[in-house]
Amino acid sequence: MVEKGTSVLKKLEINVAEAEKRTGKNTVNMQETYTVYLVETRVSPPPTPDTLWRRYSEFELLRTYLLVTYPYIIIPPLPEKRAEFVWHKLSADNLDPDFVERRRVGLENFLLRVMSHPVLCKDKIVFLFLTEIENIFSFKSPDKRFTALKQYSDELNTAISQLLRVRARVADRLYGVYKVHGNYGRVFSEWSAIEKEMGDGLQSAGHHMDTYAASIDDILEEEEHYADQLKEYLFYTEAVRSVCRKHELIQYELEVAAQDLASKKQQREELATGMVRVFSLKGMTSKLFGQESQEQRESRLAALEQSIQEGEQALKEKNAECQEFVQTAWEDIERFKEQKDRDLREALISYAIMQISMCKKGIQVWSNAKECFNKM
Repeated sequence: MVEKGTSVLKKLEINVAEAEKRTGKNTVNMQETYTVYLVETRVSPPPTPDTLWRRYSEFELLRTYLLVTYPYIIIPPLPEKRAEFVWHKLSADNLDPDFVERRRVGLENFLLRVMSHPVLCKDKIVFLFLTEIENIFSFKSPDKRFTALKQYSDELNTAISQLLRVRARVADRLYGVYKVHGNYGRVFSEWSAIEKEMGDGLQSAGHHMDTYAASIDDILEEEEHYADQLKEYLFYTEAVRSVCRKHELIQYELEVAAQDLASKKQQREELATGMVRVFSLKGMTSKLFGQESQEQRESRLAALEQSIQEGEQALKEKNAECQEFVQTAWEDIERFKEQKDRDLREALISYAIMQISMCKKGIQVWSNAKECFNKM
């Protein structure tokens, strides 16, 4: 599906070779089962590929990073995270082998689309995603509130999805039960034609059964209204996850800026003292070809000082951006929680009242039929 064109794919082969189910603890120390995908990157030559395992959530973070970094580029989509809009004979289980295989193909296509793009293929984070074994978006000090919020969003999505599936199965079964009552109506009507003394009672009972059978269409239409209210919050969970992913990217950029500044300050210290703490190409070059002149050292120190000042300013701005985002985002999250609790409570109470009313109408129909039988 992806043409190589003038992209790096001419010299690079990328495959999502296989999927593997694993069990472990998540960020809030809860046991979970998840799927990881083996990403193979092969440079020609050599033929031996580099391999690493990536979770779907890591692909999500990469795409969010690309969306934020390149707002002018149409970023390729990811395959669906959960099995939705599938043919009714296919499994909706996220760990189902067929679904996992379809998602593996989709993830491979996503990487190929990214690497075939003339701009995205040159991005440093994309390169690290393909070559760095560790999670490139891991944080030294993650915000536990957003970590818990992301976990809650996933659990809420699962709960509402399961509730909607149960409701759909019950509605299908209920539709069949109601429509079968139409057979009662037909039988009672035909029976009344051969009974003289019982005919009127049977005819009336058949009429009640027909009315009961026809009422299911309006009932399920009303049910669909409540299902739509639940679906709204099913889709809201994706918006909540997007806020969490945006915070993760800001946190990542903040820590990268801090790490870059620390590295520059270490270079300044090493240059000023002449002591190299770690191996470097520059240090080895100095040993082989002699120390640089005082003027060269002062020139490099001046350049480093300027770079450090810029780095401190960048870190200050990133820190302010992160604090502002956390404050404004958390205020809206609190507002959303109040809205969610109120709306879902009202929707579920209204749904329960509707079910009670439906059952009462069913009892009334059979009570009316009973009166008809008593008069026979």
